[in-house]
Amino acid sequence: MQRKRDLLRVVDLTRDEILALWDSALRLKSLKRLPSSLQGKVMALIFEKPSTRTRVSFESAMLKLGGSTIFLSTKDLQLARGEPIKDTARVLSRYVDVAVLRTYKQETIEEFASYATIPVINGLSDKHHPCQALSDFLTLYELCRLSPEEKVVWIGDGNNVAHSWLEVCAILGLPITVCCPEGFDPDENLLAELKTKYQARIEIVRDPKSAIEGATIVSTDVWASMGQEEEAERRKEVFKPYQLNSELLSLAKGNVLVLHCLPAHRDEEITEEVLEGKNSIVWLQAENKMWLHMALLEFLLL
Repeated sequence: MQRKRDLLRVVDLTRDEILALWDSALRLKSLKRLPSSLQGKVMALIFEKPSTRTRVSFESAMLKLGGSTIFLSTKDLQLARGEPIKDTARVLSRYVDVAVLRTYKQETIEEFASYATIPVINGLSDKHHPCQALSDFLTLYELCRLSPEEKVVWIGDGNNVAHSWLEVCAILGLPITVCCPEGFDPDENLLAELKTKYQARIEIVRDPKSAIEGATIVSTDVWASMGQEEEAERRKEVFKPYQLNSELLSLAKGNVLVLHCLPAHRDEEITEEVLEGKNSIVWLQAENKMWLHMALLEFLLL
């Protein structure tokens, strides 16, 4: 039996493992009939934060491969009454085969994983969103758009999804430009780690026009994530120059691909015109979460 593996950050995987995951996801996507490879397996979804895509794509992935799921918001668990995370992790490990956590603190997921005897997957924390980034880049891999010649740009907040994008790029050896206002950079310790361990080529740029010029891949995200609602109005003012609109996108290459992990605040961080435009691949990107999750569940459980 293979040793337990967790996915708490993208860097928990090697380059070869990431490529194998993507190949597996695309193989599953190509099948007319999916295998019942996870029959008898049970997945627990433990969510502090609401979700559309992460929840439904994980549930669909497990069910389509023959397994079953149990959804638990934290208010459904004794965690809400003060039961320690380590106790919950050890008990649930005796009931289910894999757990997906969607929490505020990355430390919560790390503590849960350290006591669990089953694979644990980060379904989002305030620091990382590994499955999102892996499915985003699966979409670029599917479209044959991951060569070193691509100019990859992240514009907006240096948030959890940005952190996971940086990790994917570091592992694959892809340069990435992060364009954000001062004070909203990605975590400085993460930047130092990736530059030391992977010699990551990360450029921080303040001017959106300079960043987008010649870009072939551009991604953005909401300006205020869950838990930052009180900052929303202030952030709108700070991030206004970083809106991904047609004028800004016109500085990119004609074949530029636009990504957004959704949900989108239309006409805030991205305009309706760009989101629904010919360069947008957001719907394929959203679909590929399910295929990535299928491949990931098979990787961790078989």
